[in-house]
Amino acid sequence: MRFITGFSRIALAVAAVLSLTAGAKAQVNEIRIDWATYNPVSIILKNQGLLEKEFEKDGIKIRWVQSAGSNKALEFLNAGSIDFGSTAGSAALVAKINGNPIKSIYVYSRPEWTALVTGPKSDITKVSDLKGKSVAVTRGTDPHIFLVRALAEAGLTDKDVRFVLLQHADGRLALQRGDVQAWAGLDPMMASAELDDGAKLFYRKPEANTWGILNVREEFAAKNPQLVQRVLKVYEQGRRFALANPDQVIKALADAAKIPENVAAKQLKERTELTHSAIGKPQRDSILAAGLALQAAGVVDAKVNVQQVVNDLIDERFNATLSN
Repeated sequence: MRFITGFSRIALAVAAVLSLTAGAKAQVNEIRIDWATYNPVSIILKNQGLLEKEFEKDGIKIRWVQSAGSNKALEFLNAGSIDFGSTAGSAALVAKINGNPIKSIYVYSRPEWTALVTGPKSDITKVSDLKGKSVAVTRGTDPHIFLVRALAEAGLTDKDVRFVLLQHADGRLALQRGDVQAWAGLDPMMASAELDDGAKLFYRKPEANTWGILNVREEFAAKNPQLVQRVLKVYEQGRRFALANPDQVIKALADAAKIPENVAAKQLKERTELTHSAIGKPQRDSILAAGLALQAAGVVDAKVNVQQVVNDLIDERFNATLSN
């Protein structure tokens, strides 16, 4: 009887563990992930249904949400309305400093996606010319951080110019209409402004563009590390397809952004590199440099330990997935 009782207890314990495991799996019936015109790999994944194919056998649905900028992706992540979101590295850092519970886990591009832009007839030729001028910018994005750093290097602050806060596409339109005198641009809208409006990129600094980073909510990653691994494995399929089929990526971006293919080609061929995926030291260095520059400019509180926040933001544990 003692043996039977002991065996029964073991059986009950095993059953309880299996029940909990099954319950944990059942709780994830949908993965919510963003796509963005500044993240061409995400467009490939969405168009080809690669994530849907990966998780179909598990009964897990994929819900796609468009992010109009890093700020929107970070808002969605902070609100828990998406599980994975595309941002610039510097934008993710500022969000992390402000308490957004995210981890940066993957590199989807190394872009020069932002520059300072003015109209074709403008006499603005350098950053110092912005003093007293109006500049369209999307707060909490790489273009915003790029602008702040450029102003600081020119001996100016945000008090020396008038920031007009608009989403990226609206910033382009404001410049086109003459409502602002400059714009902190973002591709593909920036490439469209160049080709269609004759806009001028009067200040460029590729190394000050931080990486295109995929982020995950900390809670989701902690509870579902295997799902995160599988999402990244599929992301790699999409990135490798994009590298092997550049013309198809150009067409996909053009269709998604509703822009001509020559505009998409300018963004992808001239200013977007898709040869990286694992997150590590290059991203740490770039994001840290941006954070320290923002701290020197007074945007980030002097009490913040930027290095520590960068270390907490970047999570390399899923890199092994990318080589399999």
